[in-house]
Amino acid sequence: MRILSSSFCSLLLCSLVSAQVIAADDSAAYKPIEPKPLIAGHVVVPLFPPGHPALKAGPGSDQEEKFNINNGKVGAVTNIHNPSIEVYLADPAKANGTSVVIAAGGGNNTCNVGGEGTDIAAWFNSLGVSCFVHRYRLKPYVSAVDALLDTQRAMRTVRARAEEWKIDPNKIGHIGFSAGGEQTARLALTFDEGKSDSADPVERVSSRPDWIVLVYPGWVPGSLSLEKVPTNLPPTFLVCPGTGDVFHAQQTVEFYNALFETGRTMKPKPLNIEMHIYGEGKHGGAISARQGIPYGKWQLRLAEWATDLKLLPEAK
Repeated sequence: MRILSSSFCSLLLCSLVSAQVIAADDSAAYKPIEPKPLIAGHVVVPLFPPGHPALKAGPGSDQEEKFNINNGKVGAVTNIHNPSIEVYLADPAKANGTSVVIAAGGGNNTCNVGGEGTDIAAWFNSLGVSCFVHRYRLKPYVSAVDALLDTQRAMRTVRARAEEWKIDPNKIGHIGFSAGGEQTARLALTFDEGKSDSADPVERVSSRPDWIVLVYPGWVPGSLSLEKVPTNLPPTFLVCPGTGDVFHAQQTVEFYNALFETGRTMKPKPLNIEMHIYGEGKHGGAISARQGIPYGKWQLRLAEWATDLKLLPEAK
């Protein structure tokens, strides 16, 4: 069993007194339903084995995940009780070793794995980046506890299987959109180096992302502690529209400021942290043209930033 920090345990205890908490009395006997692929032919990897203490037999766990189909493809998923990653490896002819875990948004009520998941994987794959589309647990699970455990486990799982998937274990990123950005932020603030004495080989591996991207991120105000941040922060890219998405823009800037104060004094050189707040634009939309406004090309700025970090090769 994983040993949790005191602050993490406090969050867990708070969640247990909530009216929305999921009973876990039968977790030891709980055998979760295997998640189905979002796109036929892709491998889905459940993050926890059956009987793992992180899994809970909550309301609806005896039913399959619910897929919302849009234009013939899965646009969103709900009823997630068996968190997973779905594997989208880059074409070997293009693969450069860089990879990323993708966390879609949806207000912790749904996981918008279409536009903010499989579409993002297709774009990264075109750049030679392998991807892992994450399905994390939603309400009434707790984003700061259950979903965060899923996020940390996703990072460990990818790194533990790096050789199998032919990726560089030191170039694994995490990108989150909206509520998925909350998971990216929490991961950046809580990662650890793993527990070398764990009986679980996955738990021996670091959960630290090597780079992170937050796209119009959001969390419940005051729920994210930014007073103290790790001194070995990963390079960070943040993007959001401005006055057209005030709530998320303010949180994007808040997160940037919190990291900046630590990052500017990091050794041997300051943290590479870049933020883009666009003058026009609205919340959501992932990668889309947005009727030609500059915000419709934010992904090009991300590619430039990643190239500067040697995560992507220089264009020929």
